[in-house]
Amino acid sequence: MFKLPEAWVWDFWTVDDGEQYHLFFLYASRALRDPHARHYRASVGHAVSSDLVSWERVTDALVRSDAPAFDDLATWTGSVVRHPDGRWFMFYTGSSLNSSGANVQSIGYAVSTDLFVWDKAPGPVLSADARWYEKYSDGHWHDEAFRDPWVFADPDGNGWHMLITARANHGDVVDRGVVGHAWSADLESWELREPLSSPGQGFGQLEVLQPFVVDGRQVLLFNCMVGDMPEAARADGVTGGVWIADAKSPLGPYDIAGAQVIDDPSLYVGKFVTERDSGDTKLLAFVHDRDGAFVGEITDPYAVSWDGDRLSLTPMELAATSSEALRPEALTLRE
Repeated sequence: MFKLPEAWVWDFWTVDDGEQYHLFFLYASRALRDPHARHYRASVGHAVSSDLVSWERVTDALVRSDAPAFDDLATWTGSVVRHPDGRWFMFYTGSSLNSSGANVQSIGYAVSTDLFVWDKAPGPVLSADARWYEKYSDGHWHDEAFRDPWVFADPDGNGWHMLITARANHGDVVDRGVVGHAWSADLESWELREPLSSPGQGFGQLEVLQPFVVDGRQVLLFNCMVGDMPEAARADGVTGGVWIADAKSPLGPYDIAGAQVIDDPSLYVGKFVTERDSGDTKLLAFVHDRDGAFVGEITDPYAVSWDGDRLSLTPMELAATSSEALRPEALTLRE
């Protein structure tokens, strides 16, 4: 488990350089007292590990810029990929307050040759476009949601794609969550495109997206709290949290309306990680709350397997003992 005594830790992303796993995470001082205040004080920390369990904290990756800048309030969630020329690109969310005090999010990037020292590029490179996406000026949501860039190479070798947490500019105001989309030939210049999904599928926003293949099955992982879901989508005691939807490809179509939630409401921002030596799929998440109190720490990996149409997450220490004998203790996705 990765936790800091002096700070809350929450959203995170990982990358494997072939020798070490790198964990980039949002953190903010517990001296704020109110965990809700952490969002406006978030920096991007950095830790390394050889096994996804024991982590060594190293120098922070990013902090907010001096005003005026698109990231002068905070730096939020992102992803890291490697350019064919060997450079590492970190795409991240920049948060800033507009003239009316509203939180406006947009996307920038930083570049590194070693994953430790990062140089920000002038930004932002992408912002919400009213042709397809909701703007704060529409007056329907508490912020301008355009964040959490997840970047991956095109499966057919045609450049790069970015999935974005965004909201459509039409539909029921509490049901506008969509998978935003952008494309780039070189990771530096980006073309914003229309969403890859439609609103009206039960989510006000789809946070921290990640397409992944689990044992040959393409899925889309995303996150949504119950408070960001329309009332009709809260049937059968759904609590919100980490969700997984079936998908035809990394670019969709996605069965978002049929997504399943991990049956552990304490977890949020799940991330699939491929274990280097075994090739096995693991899942990490951060502990959001227990007994109504915010926790702010990142779990050890869970072993991941399909049980029919359900995904089982088994704590690693249990999986190592006997996955079959301990199957009733596994976390499962609610049907």
